[in-house]
Amino acid sequence: VGFGQFSDEQKANAALVGAAFVGLFSLFNIAGRFFWASLSDTLGRKMTYFTFFTLGFLCYAAAPTLATLGMLGVFAAAFCLIASMYGGGFATIPAYLADVFGTQFVGAIHGRLLTAWSTAGIVGPVIVNYMHDARKAEGIPPDQIYHPIFYVLAGLLVAGFIANLLIRPLDKKWFMSDEEVAALQAKLKSRVEFAESTAVKGGFDLKALLAWAAVG
Repeated sequence: VGFGQFSDEQKANAALVGAAFVGLFSLFNIAGRFFWASLSDTLGRKMTYFTFFTLGFLCYAAAPTLATLGMLGVFAAAFCLIASMYGGGFATIPAYLADVFGTQFVGAIHGRLLTAWSTAGIVGPVIVNYMHDARKAEGIPPDQIYHPIFYVLAGLLVAGFIANLLIRPLDKKWFMSDEEVAALQAKLKSRVEFAESTAVKGGFDLKALLAWAAVG
């Protein structure tokens, strides 16, 4: 029975199932940040990302078949695994950057990397929505609309696998010497001490309380 033929009760049940799945998806996203980041200390960052791209490819490529066969539990498990790797990728990337570039400027480098992450966050949904709308306009049944979309996403993960494969250790000539690092840290420390000495320090008064209430 298609969604258009659902009764009101069936639509309410479908909404409940959808909400529960999104909640489960979010829990795996959170758990993945702890699990994969911790595992990367053992596997290594690069191997962890190889794992992401390999398992992600298998999950996306298998999704149409799982949906066609009606294997709802395995289908949901595949996407929960994908959600865990999304969270894990986000939690692991700072350590990966530190391994490649060192820790001195990893904050600034991470900020630059997030521009690429944000671009992917825009381009990915655009691709999915365009393909969805185009196939819907062609009259493709709703339960078959996403099949080629999953294959495209699997292909993007192959591109990610290749990109991760191309990453090499940074040439030693780009690293700062111990003396340069010490001089830079001393300079930054003096700036912090100057800021602290000139800053106005106050208590948590009514004005501060109202300001935080406004933020809340």
